[in-house]
Amino acid sequence: MIKKSIPFFIVLAIVALIVALFLSLASSQKMIVTKEGNTKRLPIKMELNKYQDSDCGMVITDLDYVSQVIAKDGKTWFFHDHGGFVHWLKDKSFQDDVVIWVMSKDTKKYIDATKAYYSLTDNTPMGYGFGAYEHKQEGFIDFDTMKLRMLRGETLKNPRIKQQLLNQ
Repeated sequence: MIKKSIPFFIVLAIVALIVALFLSLASSQKMIVTKEGNTKRLPIKMELNKYQDSDCGMVITDLDYVSQVIAKDGKTWFFHDHGGFVHWLKDKSFQDDVVIWVMSKDTKKYIDATKAYYSLTDNTPMGYGFGAYEHKQEGFIDFDTMKLRMLRGETLKNPRIKQQLLNQ
């Protein structure tokens, strides 16, 4: 009877070890999901692998498509794909009273999301395709159009839309 239960205990010990390892890594990382006290409502300087996306929970490993949403009280949320902040904000009661900063692909600085121009076909972390730019180029859309397209699911994640956009 003991010989038959040895493999069970070995597997149980391995699973316990893996769980303990993941828990210790998660607590040692101390990921930043939100920041309090940003009352000036300016973009916060972000470090790679220290911030977590508020919509999908992934670690932010690239700053090319990051955005920050800042509420009136200074609470700041972070996103690694511009489509993510639209998705996340859609059911928030305070969505009309936020400041949103997006990283511009052409000037490499934070700009007001409502004044940015958005491409439809960038290779973004979540695959939505919306790259933010400070300067308008042919085929780019404004903030309200980007937001509407995101909420309708008219992104590169939609195979029909992707085919339309990439075969132009």
